[in-house]
Amino acid sequence: MKLVVGLGNPGSRYNWTRHNVGFLAVDYYFKRYNGSWGDKPRLGAIFGRIGDVLFIKPQDFYNESGRAVREYMRYYKIPASDILVICDNFDLEFGKVRYRASGAAGGNNGLKSIDASLGTSDYARIRVGTGNDVLRRQMGDVDFVLSRFTPEEKAQLPEVLEEVLRKIDEVAG
Repeated sequence: MKLVVGLGNPGSRYNWTRHNVGFLAVDYYFKRYNGSWGDKPRLGAIFGRIGDVLFIKPQDFYNESGRAVREYMRYYKIPASDILVICDNFDLEFGKVRYRASGAAGGNNGLKSIDASLGTSDYARIRVGTGNDVLRRQMGDVDFVLSRFTPEEKAQLPEVLEEVLRKIDEVAG
């Protein structure tokens, strides 16, 4: 069994924000493959399954995502090498998708939380570029990651999410 984790913040207030691109990606995947999410959080996350792949959206805030990942990993006895995390990266140009089989958190607090909770960084990750240097300079980092996509970016999201979908299929499928 594989575990795919979409990172984001719970609550409708954060829908369509840059920090929630991990949630958007797994929702997009479920829409494409007619998956359905559980009614209530379990082990700290909204969950669903497609075949041998378990998908979760942690319901702690982004910076505490590691708790739910650890609980699913333990409960289902999933090794770190079978985990794929999808997160935003504001240092990457908007729309760029970068895959790594393992690596450093690189300043991403969600990945730092997962590293601390699992005691390892040996899990795969897909970083989705949400960068927009002009807006980021105007807002500062905290407000920027919690900001909504511009209309132009939102129009490009389906293409970006298609690339993430292909990578999920390649890595976890």
